Amino acid sequence: MFDRFRQRSLELEHLDKGDYTSAEYEGCLVELRRVNRWLGDVRALRKSMLLELANAHLQNFSVVDVGAGSGELLRVIAGWARNNGRKPRLVGVELNQRSAKAILEQSTGLREIAAVRGDAFRLPFADREFDYAMCSLFTHHFPDEDVVKILAELGRVAYRRIFVIDLHRKPVPYYFYTTIGKLFLRNRLIREDGALSILRSFTPPEFAELAERAGLEEITVRRIFPYRLVLTAVPAPGRA
Repeated sequence: MFDRFRQRSLELEHLDKGDYTSAEYEGCLVELRRVNRWLGDVRALRKSMLLELANAHLQNFSVVDVGAGSGELLRVIAGWARNNGRKPRLVGVELNQRSAKAILEQSTGLREIAAVRGDAFRLPFADREFDYAMCSLFTHHFPDEDVVKILAELGRVAYRRIFVIDLHRKPVPYYFYTTIGKLFLRNRLIREDGALSILRSFTPPEFAELAERAGLEEITVRRIFPYRLVLTAVPAPGRA
């Protein structure tokens, strides 16, 4: 019964295969924001990056979010910065133009948020251009070798630290998600891809090992209630 949790699944999600309609994709974005608030992305951000920002006392700071989706976490950071008198530069990166455009469409009135179309393997930024680099629910879409490359690229563009939020591959979150999915989730992509995402995700030792292979240092992997892992690390000295 639990053999499927011993190793990461290599099965592709619908979002990776592209076998969905435009209406399903738009519905997926709407429902995904709701699911992420239920299950902890914003909480994980508050317990990691926002805590770091509060302790660092930076009046001005910059963050790049790779695979930013509709930019929800950037908007959370922007709201926190405004409430605390900080001035951020926030950039969301998405591979396709439609997704990059959605970041701006959903961030009306937040001039501190910009969107860039770019490739996570070759980010269109200078070395150490941002104080922080992050991504959320992104790395599990890739095989291990590609995850290493993405983490290395995050480390290249970050000056202070990187934060990577993803899922914890365990039976409890998988069966919890599949149960609530049948009851409450209407969008096919959210129901099916969400469960598969857990099977494609990581254990803490796996996540830490990938960060080590990427040349990162001061690596920690924490579980944030209920079912998120947050990897934090700093670029290696001299990397530029």
